[in-house]
Amino acid sequence: MAPPSGHSLLLTSALGIFILHCFTRGQKNSTLIFTKENIIRNCSCSADVQDCDYSLANLMCSCKTVLPFAIEQTSYDGHLTIWFTDTSALGLLLNFTLVRDLKLSLCGTNTLPTEYLAICGLKRLRINAEARGPSLEQSLLIYNNGESEPREKIMLLHKGWQTCMYISFLDMALFNRKSSLKAYSIENVASIANTFPYFSYFETIPILSNKSYVVTFIY
Repeated sequence: MAPPSGHSLLLTSALGIFILHCFTRGQKNSTLIFTKENIIRNCSCSADVQDCDYSLANLMCSCKTVLPFAIEQTSYDGHLTIWFTDTSALGLLLNFTLVRDLKLSLCGTNTLPTEYLAICGLKRLRINAEARGPSLEQSLLIYNNGESEPREKIMLLHKGWQTCMYISFLDMALFNRKSSLKAYSIENVASIANTFPYFSYFETIPILSNKSYVVTFIY
């Protein structure tokens, strides 16, 4: 068989480059944020990274250091994974933030306090606490109504606040227990501060006029 001509090799190379380009364009990066020793790293990853492997994350992902006072409220339409050792930075990263698909991985053995994180529009939560010993990742589907459009109705308010009708309150003390993830929801909550008076910081939630909330507690 005669060797391929230079023209054929050129076509083959061009086809390979085109296929690779289409493949990489089809990949959807996920966001990984990890906190360690008062440092916050925000990474964009094209593939999953083993939980709490900081060196591998810095090698495989495109990462940048974020100063705590420079954190701005944002939203995450795709997958968001956060590795953490304590709850000090989680409030800055997650409170009243729109996150639809969230994974939290505890990378330390600290006992976490009973603190609540308020997350907007959460559809699926995954948790992992391998630092405490071998354990299976747990997953909880908050809702799945099959609608093509997002169920959340987002409103941009003053000072960059984002809010919606569906709010999940996550008890961080659940990482101290071996029991399975649990959740319950309360619909038609007109005022979160009045309905749950023992949680004073709920008063900081922006108010939606003529709207009611669906509140889910995860524990």
